[in-house]
Amino acid sequence: MSIGAISSAGSNPQAALQASASVTRGYSKEDQAKLDELKATDLKVRQHEQAHLAAAGGLATSGASYTYTRGPDGVSYAVAGEVNIDTSPGRTPEETLERARTIQAAALAPADPSGPDRAVAARAVQMQQEAQSELDAKVRSAYGVDQKQPTINVFA
Repeated sequence: MSIGAISSAGSNPQAALQASASVTRGYSKEDQAKLDELKATDLKVRQHEQAHLAAAGGLATSGASYTYTRGPDGVSYAVAGEVNIDTSPGRTPEETLERARTIQAAALAPADPSGPDRAVAARAVQMQQEAQSELDAKVRSAYGVDQKQPTINVFA
């Protein structure tokens, strides 16, 4: 609604009623409520997927894809979406650690991560732990520490 419509509606009750009707474009209250819900859902879904995409960086294998539903106005509104991310491990434990951190950040980037988002983040944490174990084994091997030997820490 433009500023002109607001000012003219304020001086004439009939104009206010007409301005209100032009906003709803003749939709029933139920249809208008459905449109408002669809518009809000569309915005939320798009923001959610954009957050994933922004945090995924080079691991995103595609842009966001959406599932749509048609509103009473004939317009398609996004009601679900997804961003595909490469969740494969890196070539080295160091690379895997970095990839896992990025995957976790991308999965948890939206303000309200979904159940599947949290599951991806949990798998990324597991990937981090496995990569860290590999790195720890490399360090132990480099320093000649046998993993099977019990050790005792003495603090003075």
